[in-house]
Amino acid sequence: MGIKPAYSLYNTTKEVVLAEKLLVAGYFWQRMAGLLAKKELSGREGLLLIPCNAVHTMFMRYSIDVLFLNRELVVVKALGNLRPWRFACGGRVAFQTLELKAGIIAATGTVAGDRLAIVKGPGV
Repeated sequence: MGIKPAYSLYNTTKEVVLAEKLLVAGYFWQRMAGLLAKKELSGREGLLLIPCNAVHTMFMRYSIDVLFLNRELVVVKALGNLRPWRFACGGRVAFQTLELKAGIIAATGTVAGDRLAIVKGPGV
């Protein structure tokens, strides 16, 4: 994917790690490629797309969990198990989007209103 994990993502509301290896896609081509080149997300790996308020899973071979976040890293919408060939939008308040392995949202109990924190360095 060309992006090295330099961060981790923590749900401060639930006090749980969402992504031990957080990849940040802040450039157009990084966001455009997204997870398309990735065969599968490993355990607690995630991709944060900035800016981004809508995603698709066209041409993907696996489902993902999607969290739409505002500028303050508060979850505005949580979608678990978004299957391939689907579209999803977080609305006008969403500024960034987090893509995770399917099942992470349910396993961590993450819901709209939860506050997240980005921590420098992989692993929290």
